[in-house]
Amino acid sequence: MTVTETAPATVAGALPRLLAVWHETARTDLGAHLLVHGPMPFPGRGDSHFAERLLEAVRRSGLTGRGGAGFPSARKWDSVRRSRHPLLVVNAMEGEPASDKDRVLLSSAPHLVLDGAELAALAVGAREILVCVADDRPDGARAVQRALHERATAGLGRVRVRVLRPPGRYVSGEESALVSWIAGGSARPTFRKEKGVPLTVRHRPTLVHNAETLAHVALIARHGSDWFRAVGMLDAPGTSLVSTSGAVERPGVYEVELGTPVARILERAGLVAEVSGVLVGGYGGTWLAPELIDTAYAPGPLAAAGSAMGAGVLAAVPAFACGVAETARIVSYMAGQSAMQCGPCVFGLPSMAGDLARLAHGDGDRPTLARLRKRLDVVSGRGACRHPDGVIRLVRSALGVFAVDFAEHARRRPCQGSNRSPVLSVPRSAHDAVRATPARWRPR
Repeated sequence: MTVTETAPATVAGALPRLLAVWHETARTDLGAHLLVHGPMPFPGRGDSHFAERLLEAVRRSGLTGRGGAGFPSARKWDSVRRSRHPLLVVNAMEGEPASDKDRVLLSSAPHLVLDGAELAALAVGAREILVCVADDRPDGARAVQRALHERATAGLGRVRVRVLRPPGRYVSGEESALVSWIAGGSARPTFRKEKGVPLTVRHRPTLVHNAETLAHVALIARHGSDWFRAVGMLDAPGTSLVSTSGAVERPGVYEVELGTPVARILERAGLVAEVSGVLVGGYGGTWLAPELIDTAYAPGPLAAAGSAMGAGVLAAVPAFACGVAETARIVSYMAGQSAMQCGPCVFGLPSMAGDLARLAHGDGDRPTLARLRKRLDVVSGRGACRHPDGVIRLVRSALGVFAVDFAEHARRRPCQGSNRSPVLSVPRSAHDAVRATPARWRPR
């Protein structure tokens, strides 16, 4: 089967798409995958137009990266496809603590991710695929290894695939940090003035794609761009995986049409309380005020509300919890997860974390709050990477959404919620040192 715009498809509006195999068969093996999705749409012998056809299908679909940046996928392909021996990297690192979508996708639909990776590799001329799963995510790595064994046994696959295990830290999944580690350096982000310029590993142009993005590529290759665009919004087509947590009965990963209201997604997860704020996009994201939770979950509407999809996270904080304390705990974690390679991370983030901790505990005052606001202005835009900017974005949104609470805490009158158990999960290892694990990959 080749890639066409009229390929057979399931009902266009049917959900789920990415997680269809698990929902329909409760299996994850290759047989179930082929039963639900059909054969791999490899190019036929002598098919010299496969790459152009697939690239055009991806372009027309409007697919954007699901890893956080939302960069048009087709533009990424354009940047490397005319290079000699590019490298394809599958980013399944999921350093975001509030996200579980990579683990769920690799565990329930590993073959869909591998299909998309191989199709993308064939389209851009890559001879090797590196699937990167963090060293603290063993279940995802095992699922990929099992899938690769099944595919090898079945004789399915035309591109070499290997699984690598970079260090599992928040910043390690940023694509420049990942490429640095693969090349033998430390897993630290690097300054990039223009994201459209491809990263390189030993002079080889490197295409880095999130696992979910590649799973969508596999579906577009089978069913075409019109099928992909049959759900979602005109300027934000398709579906997306969303990790829900906080004040919900059924926390987990849900596949939703882009444009679904945030409130409806949380209701689907079993929202159990009135909320004082919703964390959107992850720990480098923003707080969404309660009056805005009917905002459509899509880039445009969220941007208008001062937010963004980011890492695909919705975490609801109930009204009885303390937004100041929740924000302080996140910022403390983020300060410990920095790359520690410039002043904003080394000095700025710990200082902000300290101010927030004092305010949360009732030890801060109005000068503490004023100092925090000043630090945000001083640090903003001055980091070697975007990690500090994500923290600043989070804190600024908290100062707006939880303004009344911050004012009361600055008067040394912390709210009752500050003494309650935390709502959001923050890993204990908040001050891990950067692990500069040497890469095990060498070009073949």
